[in-house]
Amino acid sequence: MGSSSATENRQLLSKIATSEGHGENSPYFDGWKAYDLNPFHPTKNPEGVIQMGLAENQLSFDLIEDWIKKNPRASICTPEGVEEFKNVAIFQDYHGFPEFRKAVATFMSKARGGRVTFDPNRVVMSGGATGANELVMFCLADPGDAFLIPSPYYPAFYRDLGWRTGVQIVPVDCDSSNNFKITKEALEAAYEKAQKNNINVKGVIITNPSNPLGTTLDRDTLESLVEFINQKNIHLVCDEIYAATVFSSPTYTCISEVIQNMNCNPNLIHIVYSLSKDMGLPGLRVGIVYSYNDDVVNIGRKMSSFGLVSSQTQHMLGSMLLDEEFVARFLETSSKRLAKRHGVFTKGLEEVGINCLKSNAGLFCWMDLRRLLEDQTFDGEMVLWRVIVNEVGLNVSPGSSFKCVEPGWFRVCFANMDDETVQVALKRIRTFVRQGKKAQDQVVQVKSPKRWKSNLRLSFSSLSTRRFDQEGVNVLSPHMMSPHSPMPHSPLVRAKT
Repeated sequence: MGSSSATENRQLLSKIATSEGHGENSPYFDGWKAYDLNPFHPTKNPEGVIQMGLAENQLSFDLIEDWIKKNPRASICTPEGVEEFKNVAIFQDYHGFPEFRKAVATFMSKARGGRVTFDPNRVVMSGGATGANELVMFCLADPGDAFLIPSPYYPAFYRDLGWRTGVQIVPVDCDSSNNFKITKEALEAAYEKAQKNNINVKGVIITNPSNPLGTTLDRDTLESLVEFINQKNIHLVCDEIYAATVFSSPTYTCISEVIQNMNCNPNLIHIVYSLSKDMGLPGLRVGIVYSYNDDVVNIGRKMSSFGLVSSQTQHMLGSMLLDEEFVARFLETSSKRLAKRHGVFTKGLEEVGINCLKSNAGLFCWMDLRRLLEDQTFDGEMVLWRVIVNEVGLNVSPGSSFKCVEPGWFRVCFANMDDETVQVALKRIRTFVRQGKKAQDQVVQVKSPKRWKSNLRLSFSSLSTRRFDQEGVNVLSPHMMSPHSPMPHSPLVRAKT
């Protein structure tokens, strides 16, 4: 299709469809393209790109699979469970099965240590956390309104929160001087800046545990946030989709636990939850909005018609999550396995002097590569990132895509692969750093910056962009794009290392 035809076609589409509000024009999604074009496989493609940009919990699938085998009646696709097929397959309203809502409320409580309880009648379904986040925005804000979000934050928030709703994001700058903690001063500064720009702030959104930091918010910080939004009479949306990934101290404190002992307006408090991270089930598209505001619950239920959880999924998970013995074993085992994997990965990085922000939750590490930057700038970060993706063969996510205010931080996921793949990834990282240090030492001796630049890039020949050019395929050709990110104009597409 010619450029004029493409322009004419875009003019036939809506402003939303042709806008850049999807937020996928970002290195965060570009790394996925590199992986999709050349995915690692231990035998079929051992030098391919390892996917370390996907925050997915694959460490405890065996427990879920074992439960499914022992409970065939939970599925309508088995001889034992087919008698429920008609009841599950016929029309279901947007309230969801009572058993499912009860199961989700019970699981939410257990994932938070049983210190709080949740009302099944406040559980609103949605199609994954993406749908849940958007649903909350539709309920709370109008196009042009804004939410404050402490940085660094999930890159796809631009898509989830704003693409179709028209809601804006105002970053609250946090930095490494205090381990990226949220301060009242930073909140006030962001709020005042928005006010000066005539932006109507409707609330604050936090992720607890944090994505990408892997840290949990302490009680004092949460109380400070509640006081802030209560004073401003704006909303607080708590994304708690990593609640059950806490694997070490301190103990996780959720927003529901905090407001039990505070004098605040509960109508301003809302929770987004899902089973994508805690149980590793993103494909089942289970998203939950839990609000203390009756109007949000009622309106959200009506809006949820656009993205319900399938009745078959509700049927199975309702049975699974009400099995107290299974849930207790799953939560305990998953936590132990995450702690072990986190320890293996961080210790492997420490062997070559790479540190990560101290964390106690999540499916990733916030890796500090500032000392490897040739230039302490975001351009320098992009140079390093392109080398890591294209030549080291690791899809890691640069901090700039999370709106981190400091260059040199990278999110690297460790729970979406087996033990053997983790070792391959660690070996590549260690080789890269050691070769870079050797090249740096040579620079000191011969004072040749060009030599440092050339030697920094590892000779993983099968990962080099030259290999794809020789085969007549650009490494990130727009004709071979991942469905995760169909945008052809981001930095990794334009640049070749």
